[in-house]
Amino acid sequence: MHKRRKLLALGAAGASAMMVLTACSGGGGEETEGEREVTWVINSIPAAWASISSAGGSVYTIQTLSGVLPYTGQWQPDGTYEYNMDVLAEEPTLINDDLDEGPFQYSFTLADDAVWSDGEPMTGEDIRVSVMMSASPDAGYCTTCDSRGGTTADMVEEMEVDGKTITFTLKEGLADAEWMSQVDAHSTGGGFYPAHLAEENGWDVDDPDELGEYFTWLHETRPEWSGGPYMITDGDLENQVVKEPNPEWWGEAPQLDRIIMPFNTDESTFVNAINNGEIDGANPAQYSGDVMQELEGLPQVTLSVGEGNIWEHVDLNLENEWLEDTELRRAIFTAIDRDDIANRNFGAGYPEYELKNNHIFGNDSPHFTDVISDSGQGSGDTDAAIEILEEAGYELDGDTLMLDGEQVGPLRLRATDTQTRSTSLQLIQAHLAEIGIEAEIEVIDDLGGVLAEQDYDIIQFGWSGTPYFTTSPEQYWHSESGSNFGKLSNEEIDELVEAVGGASSQEEAAEYANEAASLVVDEAYVLPIMHEPNYFFVNDRVANIEDNLQSSYRATYNIGEWALAE
Repeated sequence: MHKRRKLLALGAAGASAMMVLTACSGGGGEETEGEREVTWVINSIPAAWASISSAGGSVYTIQTLSGVLPYTGQWQPDGTYEYNMDVLAEEPTLINDDLDEGPFQYSFTLADDAVWSDGEPMTGEDIRVSVMMSASPDAGYCTTCDSRGGTTADMVEEMEVDGKTITFTLKEGLADAEWMSQVDAHSTGGGFYPAHLAEENGWDVDDPDELGEYFTWLHETRPEWSGGPYMITDGDLENQVVKEPNPEWWGEAPQLDRIIMPFNTDESTFVNAINNGEIDGANPAQYSGDVMQELEGLPQVTLSVGEGNIWEHVDLNLENEWLEDTELRRAIFTAIDRDDIANRNFGAGYPEYELKNNHIFGNDSPHFTDVISDSGQGSGDTDAAIEILEEAGYELDGDTLMLDGEQVGPLRLRATDTQTRSTSLQLIQAHLAEIGIEAEIEVIDDLGGVLAEQDYDIIQFGWSGTPYFTTSPEQYWHSESGSNFGKLSNEEIDELVEAVGGASSQEEAAEYANEAASLVVDEAYVLPIMHEPNYFFVNDRVANIEDNLQSSYRATYNIGEWALAE
C-alpha cells in the first residue's frame, strides 16, 4: 500500500553519512519463537552517545536514544503539542509572563513514580544539570561543555530545585515565548539526563571543570541507564544498538521484547532487506526517488512521503566584491527558477511539493506570511532580472554581464555532493548564464568548514528546525551570529531578531520574525527553495507506528507504543 501525506515538518539537524556494513539480525519474523522483535534501520552512524554537543546533535544520535531519554513533551505528527504525562506530574506551570510584575518564571514537576532504570527517582536536579550542560560556555556552568544550542538555557538566571519540582527564573528583562521547550524532545539534549550518575562517578556538577568531565563521559559511554520504556542492552557506535524493555519503566508496558537498530547508509540495500525479512523499516534522512519507486511495488510495505525537517536555500556571500551590490543580488535571485529546481528533483516522486515562501514559517503555519512571491525572487524571470541590472548600470556584452567595462564574476557556486544538490547547482548555473553571469560549480566535502571560512560566492545548503521558531531569526541573520555565514549586517534586522527572542508570546514573536524576513528579502541575502521531502517505510507486521516529520525522532517518537500487528 502506498500512502501519501502532506505535512508541515520542521525537525532537527542532519549529519554527514558514513558507509557501514551492518549485520542485520532478527526482524521480519526471524526472532526467536515467541519473542516480539523489530529491526529498524538508522541510515547513518551517530557520532556520540549524547546529543547535547555539536558532534552528537544529529538525528541519528537522537533516534539511537529513542525510548531511553525522558522528555517533557513533543510535537505530534499532526502538528499539535503534547506534554509527556508519563514523566510529568502535571502540565508545566507558567508562573509569570508579565515583565512589569517581575521576572519571567515557570516550573516543571516530575511524576512521583518517575524513576531511572536503577531505581533512583527522577528529580528537578536532573533537569537542572541537563540545562547547565546545554548552556553556552559563557553561562559559566561548564568549562568544556560543547553545547549545540544554548539560547534557551542561556536565558536562565536561577534554577530552584525542590525535590520533583524545578522553578526557572529568567534574567532581568528576558521573556521566552517557547519556555515549555526547555527539556522536551526538541531541546538541545533531546530530553534530560540523570544527575545522580555524576555523583556516583565522583564529579561535582557545580564545579565547571567536573561538569565538563561528566559531559564528556555521557558522550563517550554507552548508556546503561534509561528513563524511558526501553534501555540499550548491547551495541556500539559503529554497527547497531539493541534495546529491551526498561524493568523500572512505570508507564504502560512496551509490547516488544527487543528492538534492533542497525546503522546502514547504503539505501540500495533497503528494498532487498525488507523483502527478505531482515529489516522492518526506516525513516531515512535523505530523499531517494529510486528507493521509493522500488518500495511502492512491495505489497507488505507501507510507504509515506512528506515535507521533511530540512529546508534548502541559496545564500550569497555579501563580502564578495561583486555581491556587495544589492541590485546584483536581487537580479541573481530573480533569475533563479525555484520551481524548475523543485520539479526536476522531486516532481516525479513527490509532485505535491510546495515552494517555501517564508524563511521561518511553513506555508501552513498560522504565522505564515508570504514574503517571497511579490519580490519576484526565485521566479526565474530572466527579463525582470535583466531590467534590474540595466537600471543599476550593468549591461550585456553578448552573453557576458559587464559593469564599467569589466566582466561580472565568474562566481563560485558550491554545495555538498548529493544527487539533488548536484541537479540544483547545474540548474542555477544555467539560470545565471541567462543573465550573463558565469558560475563555476565546486563540490564541498566539509560544509561546516566552507561556511565558517566563507569559502564560497553562492552556496546551497539546508537549515533544520522544529515548529519552535523564536531562536532561528537571530541565529540566521544577526550581524554577530556565528551562523550568519554570508555576513549580512543590517541594524534594523538585528533589532527585530533580538525582539523575536525576547517576546513574551508567540504571536508577538511571529510579527517581529515576519518583519525581519521581509527585510532579508529586500537584502536578497537568502533565497528559500523548499523543504526536501522525506520518506518512511515499514513492514505491515509492525503496528502503532507512523512517521513524525515534526521531530528529529521521526517514527521512533512513540517507540514505547510499537507492537506487532495481530
